[in-house]
Amino acid sequence: MTNPLLEDRLLPDFQRIQPEHVEPAIDQLLADGRALVAELGAQADTATWERFVARIELEDDRLSRAWSPVSHLNSVMNSEALRAAYNACLPKLSDYASEVGQNTALYRGYQKVTEQPGLDDAQRKMLANTLRDLHLAGVDLPEDKKARFRAISQRLSQLTNQFAENVLDATNGWHKHFTDAAALAGMPAAAQALARHEAESRGLDGWVLTLDFPSFEPVMKHAQDRNLRREVYEAFSTRASDRGPQAGQWDNTPVMEEILALRHEQAQLLGFANYAELSLAPKMARDTDEVMGFLHDLAARAVPQARAELQELRDFARDSDGLEDLAPWDLMYYGEKLRVARFDISDEALKPYFPLEGVISGMFRVAEKLFDVAIEPAPADNTWHPDVRRYVIRDTDGSPRAECYLDPFARQKKQGGAWMNGAVSRMVMAGRTQLPVAYLVCNFTPPVAGHPSLLTHREVETLFHEFGHGLHHMLTRVDYPPVAGIHGVPWDAVELPSQFLENWCWERESLDLFARHHETGAPIPQDLFQRLLDAKHFQSAMQMVRQLEFSLFDFRLHLEYDPARGARVYDILDQVRDQVAVLKPPAWNRFAHGFSHIFAGGYAAGYFSYKWAEVLSADAFSLFEARGVFDPDTGRAFRELILERGGSADAMDLFTAFRGREPRVDALLRHSGIGTAVQAAGGAADRQQADDAL
Repeated sequence: MTNPLLEDRLLPDFQRIQPEHVEPAIDQLLADGRALVAELGAQADTATWERFVARIELEDDRLSRAWSPVSHLNSVMNSEALRAAYNACLPKLSDYASEVGQNTALYRGYQKVTEQPGLDDAQRKMLANTLRDLHLAGVDLPEDKKARFRAISQRLSQLTNQFAENVLDATNGWHKHFTDAAALAGMPAAAQALARHEAESRGLDGWVLTLDFPSFEPVMKHAQDRNLRREVYEAFSTRASDRGPQAGQWDNTPVMEEILALRHEQAQLLGFANYAELSLAPKMARDTDEVMGFLHDLAARAVPQARAELQELRDFARDSDGLEDLAPWDLMYYGEKLRVARFDISDEALKPYFPLEGVISGMFRVAEKLFDVAIEPAPADNTWHPDVRRYVIRDTDGSPRAECYLDPFARQKKQGGAWMNGAVSRMVMAGRTQLPVAYLVCNFTPPVAGHPSLLTHREVETLFHEFGHGLHHMLTRVDYPPVAGIHGVPWDAVELPSQFLENWCWERESLDLFARHHETGAPIPQDLFQRLLDAKHFQSAMQMVRQLEFSLFDFRLHLEYDPARGARVYDILDQVRDQVAVLKPPAWNRFAHGFSHIFAGGYAAGYFSYKWAEVLSADAFSLFEARGVFDPDTGRAFRELILERGGSADAMDLFTAFRGREPRVDALLRHSGIGTAVQAAGGAADRQQADDAL
């Protein structure tokens, strides 16, 4: 039997990949990798780029192209068999990564290659990163500490995956069934249709609500039944924990404790005081004091305004409904009502202008105008689900430059949220040429009962955000995978292109390319567009302090870990909330148990990166504001200096080359609607959908 994961194909053969292919393929590739490492290690003293680095990169690419579709399928088409195969490979991959990362002969070989004349700047950056990463993998530790480091790495790979599985299982494990339509009063027709469709898919009469975001959000924003909002909020905010309707069933408490303990131990093995210090080693931020100062400064600017915004909401709820005790499950509901009352605008008024198909084509048109490329549909007959689309990006001469998949809709057995992952990395070396391929994944409401998928404006921003990541991966001109696209980009700069592209969701000139009523084809009326702009900064300070809460909690959790005291997860979270939260949730809220960004993603001691990169993105966009949002020269400069260069140069140097100076915080404050009076209070120093709902 041939194994599709071992075939040399640009695009994965999703129709043929089965769980039983996974472990044999990975075993074969790891054996091949070990044989090559042994061969090259013996030749380390005569290593050259061509005979040493290029051969390692080719073998690493084989492994990456096999594991990428497996990891992707585990996220978007989860099943018991695939999960078992995936989990069986995690310790094997971790062991291999540790072996390579701690191989002193390879380290010596890379050092030898750095002495080779004629290397270009991207090659030198890649070698510098590799030597740094080998150090961070423990290459220069004594043997006993190397062994412990390897054991920790293997265990962490298992624990972070277990955390994600618990959240997925807890999300899928709860639903609420109704047979009386009155229970859904206030919810939009599309949300009620989705609930009916969910019931039908389960063989039930009536309506079913779930914790998937397209079901959860309409309840929190529109359901008139306050008890229903509280029930759904509690189910969502206690997922995978010791509290709530599924208490203890998929409890992440011990998982979090062990993850934090092992991260701390691993950091200390490498000579760092804590994991926060270790996390900054490859980032732009120079030290933990700089990060904490940055977050505290933003908090000082935003908290007073956020408190005023909350008081407005309290007053509105009291005056409109006599509500004296505003609770967390009331925030989205009364926030939406106040937005409608103040600006005469709502998500439901805007959604008809954002049919998914139109938004996709318009988003591509924005990218084409900005970056001088062409994007077109491609056959999608070999994907993992019928909803998936495939696209090709071409240069203006018609030559292909990259490809991407888009999986837009929420469904059972698919992780929530939105993300971009690389399927294939660009490579032009050692006689091999391959174009980059990206996965773009969202969880939008699918078409139901003959009605198209209509997006909220925030969902439009989400799609643009992920496509910005995708463009960073796909438009690279760097030939070496470790520094091509998003690879090698500091984590606190990686959000720059994604947040940057969101700005075109707010410009009339770009909205006119795609914002058309799904029935009439009419553009957004000017008065509605103006109301959208007027409402842009509505509760912006409350939103900012929520993100600062996540960032401070994450960073302090890793900065202040003490083995003698344990993780103190909710002690630290309560302290952070005392500092920045304007409305504290109830004691039974278990937000951290579902905080996948830091416990199962790449944001551990790095969630601050969203705000850090937002400074970069706002400042970068301010140049377009000055020159024109589709100014061709500015678009070309951003493509050439940011998107095409990827991780091949220092991130600050690239930003400075584009902007003409280092970044300033002014544009972020202006874009966030943080007023000058609040700025003065801050002193002289300059999304996640599900997370926001908690």
